[in-house]
Amino acid sequence: MVRADRTLHLVNVIVVGCGRVGAELARSLTRAGQQVCVMDKNDGAFLRLEDGFEGRFVHGSGFDRDDLVAAGIADAHALAAVTAGDNTNILTARIAREVFDVQHVVARIYDPRRAVIYERLGIPTVATVTWTTDQVMRRLDPTSVASEWAAVTGDVVLVERALPDHWAGRALDDLMVSGRTALSAISRDAATRVYTPGLVGQPGDIVYLTVRGDALDDLNELLARVPVRGGH
Repeated sequence: MVRADRTLHLVNVIVVGCGRVGAELARSLTRAGQQVCVMDKNDGAFLRLEDGFEGRFVHGSGFDRDDLVAAGIADAHALAAVTAGDNTNILTARIAREVFDVQHVVARIYDPRRAVIYERLGIPTVATVTWTTDQVMRRLDPTSVASEWAAVTGDVVLVERALPDHWAGRALDDLMVSGRTALSAISRDAATRVYTPGLVGQPGDIVYLTVRGDALDDLNELLARVPVRGGH
């Protein structure tokens, strides 16, 4: 099997925490062509990034609003909070979302039992035991099609997508297009279940679809389409 190529559509990303995880994420984002600012309270943490790293560095805390402003949060498209502390990561993510209206945020957590609470607050999380840079990058850019698997011929692709906010309250059956797209599973409140007809979208949903290779653009358009008032 092969993985389909994927390109992030973000521009300015803030990575809070320059430990092993944050450094790897920052490098991956810059390689994908993103403008990255890395924050950490410890100046020595920035040594984890190679000399050729093209992003910015800010010495500061993710829950200090002045430090976030210095990192460019006013123009940030996304923020990843990946420090060593759950409380710090969640507080940072909430400030980014609720105070600065950053659309795409993700928080790394060590205690997966907290995930349900955080997801209900509208903060996507990635638990340490399942963490990969790829998972974080998917949640930072829900406009991209994250391909889990593609047939060698390219005829069929399995994709993971974050459900856009405007799909909340809409019937997910509308994502099913006979012979082109099929909804297979949905992740909600830190649990993943096989899709059953009649489910309605909720904020924070992650959907898994089987898509014909030539229907990926159609899927993008379908998810991006904002319904007119009084209709779908």
